[in-house]
Amino acid sequence: MIVEGPVLKYGDKIDTDIIIPARHLKYTDPAYLAQHAMEPLDPEFYKKASKGVVIVAGKVFGMGSSREQAAIALKAAGVKAVIAESFARIFYRNCINNGLPLITLPNATKEINEGDVVKINVETGEITVNGRVLKGKGITGMALDILKSGGIMEYLKKVSA
Repeated sequence: MIVEGPVLKYGDKIDTDIIIPARHLKYTDPAYLAQHAMEPLDPEFYKKASKGVVIVAGKVFGMGSSREQAAIALKAAGVKAVIAESFARIFYRNCINNGLPLITLPNATKEINEGDVVKINVETGEITVNGRVLKGKGITGMALDILKSGGIMEYLKKVSA
């Protein structure tokens, strides 16, 4: 599974209240959530992401409350993948379950810059950027099967058919 796109870069400790503020949690429409993704940090995020992007971030991306809407909002906004130095555990699983690949890469924010175009091999974790190949942690097993299916619901439909 290959994912490619230009980078939007953020720092450490981007919590789920930054990804999708609590005031929007009463809504379930992915298109609505997408318009408010990352709004407190980057009011232009939706406009930038709508062309299809890869987020690069620092440590504990997705920390905070375990809101599934955070993964839904990012994916619906146009985020193709997230590369970070580390992820909050529940956020990581919510993203996999919603079909959004996450790659852990030590020193991600030092290795990749805003505007770079990255090509990610989700299975191996290899990230090609500016002629260099960086080695992140790939996704394998059932998590990869879920991603390839487009999320947990599509995966379950496929395996139960």
